[in-house]
Amino acid sequence: MFKELLRTQLDIKSEAVLSVLCPGSGVLQRPVFTKQPGSVVFPIQPGEIRREVVFSCEAQGHPPPFYRWKLNGSFILPIPGSRYSLMGGNLHISNLNKEEDVGIYQCLASNSFGTIISREASLHVAYLENFKTQRRSPVRVREGQGVVLLCGPPSHSGELTFTWIFNEYPSFVVQDTRRFVSQKTGNLYIAKVEPSDVGNYTCVVTNMVTKSSVQGPPTPLVLRLDGVMGEYEPKIEVQFPEVIPVAKSSTVKLECFALGNPVPTINWKRVDGAPFGRKVDVKKASGVLEIPYFQQEDSGMYECTAENSRGRNSVKGKLSFYAQSKPRLLWSCFSLLHSLRASVIPAQDRVQVNNGVLTISSLNLGDIGMYQCVAENKHGRIFTNAELRVIAIAPDFSQNLLKAQTLARQGGDVLIECKPRMSPRGVISWRKGKEALRESHRMMVLDNGSLRLSNVTKMDAGIYTCVARNQFGVASSSGSLLVKEATAITSPAGHLDVTVGESIVLPCQVSHDPTLDLKFTWFFNEQVIHFGSQGAYFEKVGGRSAGDIMIRNIQLSHAGKYTCAVQTKVDSVSIATDVVVRGPPGPPLDCQVTEMTETTASLSWRPGLDNHSPILSYTIQARTPFSLGWQTVTTVLELLRGKQFSATVTDLSPWVDYEFRVLATNSVGTGEPSKPSKKTRTKEMVPRVTPARVSGGGGGRSELVITWEPVPEEMQSGPGFGYVVAFRPLGAPGWMQAAVTSPDASRYVFKNESIPPFSPYQVKVRVYNNKGEGPFSPVTTIYSAEEEPSRAPVRLRAKSVSASEVEVTWKPLPWSNSRRRILGYELLYWGEKEKQDAASVVRTEGNKTSVLIRDLEGSSTYYMSLRAYNSAGVGPQSSIVNVTTKKPPPSQAPVKIMWNTSNSKVILKWEQVHALENESEVTGYKVMYSQDKHSHPSVVETNNTSLELSLPTDQDYVIQIKPCSEGGEGISSRQITIPKIEGSIAIGAAPRSSGFSVVNLAALTLTGRMLL
Repeated sequence: MFKELLRTQLDIKSEAVLSVLCPGSGVLQRPVFTKQPGSVVFPIQPGEIRREVVFSCEAQGHPPPFYRWKLNGSFILPIPGSRYSLMGGNLHISNLNKEEDVGIYQCLASNSFGTIISREASLHVAYLENFKTQRRSPVRVREGQGVVLLCGPPSHSGELTFTWIFNEYPSFVVQDTRRFVSQKTGNLYIAKVEPSDVGNYTCVVTNMVTKSSVQGPPTPLVLRLDGVMGEYEPKIEVQFPEVIPVAKSSTVKLECFALGNPVPTINWKRVDGAPFGRKVDVKKASGVLEIPYFQQEDSGMYECTAENSRGRNSVKGKLSFYAQSKPRLLWSCFSLLHSLRASVIPAQDRVQVNNGVLTISSLNLGDIGMYQCVAENKHGRIFTNAELRVIAIAPDFSQNLLKAQTLARQGGDVLIECKPRMSPRGVISWRKGKEALRESHRMMVLDNGSLRLSNVTKMDAGIYTCVARNQFGVASSSGSLLVKEATAITSPAGHLDVTVGESIVLPCQVSHDPTLDLKFTWFFNEQVIHFGSQGAYFEKVGGRSAGDIMIRNIQLSHAGKYTCAVQTKVDSVSIATDVVVRGPPGPPLDCQVTEMTETTASLSWRPGLDNHSPILSYTIQARTPFSLGWQTVTTVLELLRGKQFSATVTDLSPWVDYEFRVLATNSVGTGEPSKPSKKTRTKEMVPRVTPARVSGGGGGRSELVITWEPVPEEMQSGPGFGYVVAFRPLGAPGWMQAAVTSPDASRYVFKNESIPPFSPYQVKVRVYNNKGEGPFSPVTTIYSAEEEPSRAPVRLRAKSVSASEVEVTWKPLPWSNSRRRILGYELLYWGEKEKQDAASVVRTEGNKTSVLIRDLEGSSTYYMSLRAYNSAGVGPQSSIVNVTTKKPPPSQAPVKIMWNTSNSKVILKWEQVHALENESEVTGYKVMYSQDKHSHPSVVETNNTSLELSLPTDQDYVIQIKPCSEGGEGISSRQITIPKIEGSIAIGAAPRSSGFSVVNLAALTLTGRMLL
């Protein structure tokens, strides 16, 4: 592409034709490279003797070119006996010297027509020397500690890779989440040392060019015996630079590894939140991030995070896309009439070099020759060559005909271009129709031959012809001019003032030439609005000749300048509307605490944006570690007006950490809060609260138990918080006191053998901190610990009520005396096959003298015992009684249930249920009926196997029947559905199974029967 641009530039400036002959040798041909030198990286192996490098260079031309070479800008002289020699155009270097021969080489090919210079070729030498040190000191670490083992590669040139041997070859260190080998430094990193890591470590360095490897001296890793390293947060040892320029299409690798206990986890992410593409590879337990074929979209900030249970650390680095810097362009000329010595072309009246463009005016024979452009920047130089030949052409429109049809706006300007190809430049003239055009203040022929018409009218429409002449001929080309009506926007420019959340229409009505199509484009703050891709806010609502748009649910971010641009093929017009959006204020700024006392805080802040509506007032909110979110607080001035930027908050709790934030309010509403102030603690003071719910009682023998509700931390008013408990026997003159130093305590137990059981005491509690003591709570009377009940209940009786229930009764003990109370009774019961230790317990409260035990097994014997209890414990057990439960109820459900309806009666009949030998005899039946399966049923009891119910027959009924016995109720029959009958008589029976519906076979007389 660089060469094509060069050739095009030279062709455009050509102005004559010339052929040059070399006497006796045919047509001259400029030198052209057919082979150019390439860069070489020469590997040197240790002990290698023969070192020879060849740079290739070949060119064609007439006369045949001769060759010269440059090293770092200076000519090489290949004299006999030197290490440099030429074979054709190739440069041979023998006995390569890595200090003298490294550099930039260029080949120059010259003949009588000119000289060309090849591209630059570099020579680099790759080598790898041996490690100089033979022994390394032991590295001593504790178990659990992280360690870095240094490689320290020897002198080298060329890309290296690193591996480590553990103890002896071929046992290589395997990289995982705990061990990492950096390919940047060669060092071995162990995040957390374990006993299995003890041994010798050897760094192996390999040169990727020479393929040679050397081993360093072993480094012993020894475990210290003075303890184990505790847990600590990650410390990132391997990290990447803050800014990394990356060339397009290259591969970049970022390394990141951390020491820590526990072993840290390494994670990678892009700071902008964009996901990694498929090509991105995270290798070696996340220690390396590799991005191949780097492109513009891969640039950005990357973050590596190392995290364990003790904390986290991270490093960030920016990958910047390698942008080629603008090259500096130099021109050199080697022509027949110039010296063959290369030189930069100087600026002359005819020759100008501007931004890399070489312009030669008034071309003459002396300008024929070779021209070379050199583009260079900090990364290197590139070369290209071109030959200048002079050409001449008669006028020709075949490649650039006049535009067949040109559109113009009435009252506007139009340019009709005329670009014939001809050399040298000739004369351009114009005609309209058949008449020659005369230039005027409205019609002008420009220097390049194009025709400009100003203030176009309808009369200017017609056929226009451009005529070109030079000494070699004449040519012409024609095209028509069409004049269209101007486009105008009829909607006036405006200013809209709206409130957040409203919807508005921005008009854009136009008048235009009906033969032209319109294109509407809207801009917001000079950026194109893409409808449909900016949420649901913007919507087009205009027709074909209107570009109105609607903004729905307008937001503060939508305030600004809206421009409607209308475009046709001949003109374009636009109109702008300024939209002001009023909304709640923005968050106040720089909220900070300026002073703190025990119960007050002084705040200051700066106003935020008012969003086009003046701020009327401010509200202050506070948050503590004990509050449920943010709470509005009281201030010295109840109403903080919009011009007030400081306030004093009152009614705060002493010795509590507070955060404050400020909210602003205007006529539209209340805005977002400010950022919270820094946590600030109120000063400590003497506590003002008293413990609540002071009470007590219970406990063990000779104990006085005093209880209270602990005071919350936010009400303790300072450090050193505790409780003072005061107590005395009822009626005694003095108080005994005890201090409880735990702020979370909720009880105090005073134990003394002299305390009589169940004696009244007066108690009170107060709190204290380092600043002093608070007030006592109100005096409360409690009782000391009582004695356990000393007597067993008597007259214990048990009676079987059914197969699963037994009623137990007893005579109560006296409720209270001077030493004890009776709070209730515990009934113990167990089966005859169970042990008393596994007895079930039923506890009653108060002076209750009976209890019903349920869920027992039928025909089973149970043993029972009773004892009283109070807060001190349980008393002695009563004598044991036994009872046998009744036989179980019948296990058979009623069957062969039949029914019929007559007028308003439902008559039911079923077969007698017979009990088995081990079941209670049937004493009657319960009939349950309801209008649906979910409503509560009505119950009718009977001793017979039939029943007549007086029920309306215009409703559906669900009926069940169960037998009754002294052992309880038996199993219910299946549900029977009696449908609503519109006739006078219906007969039915219970279904044989639940899969059949009742009375699904009905006769014409509305009767049916299904027997079991």
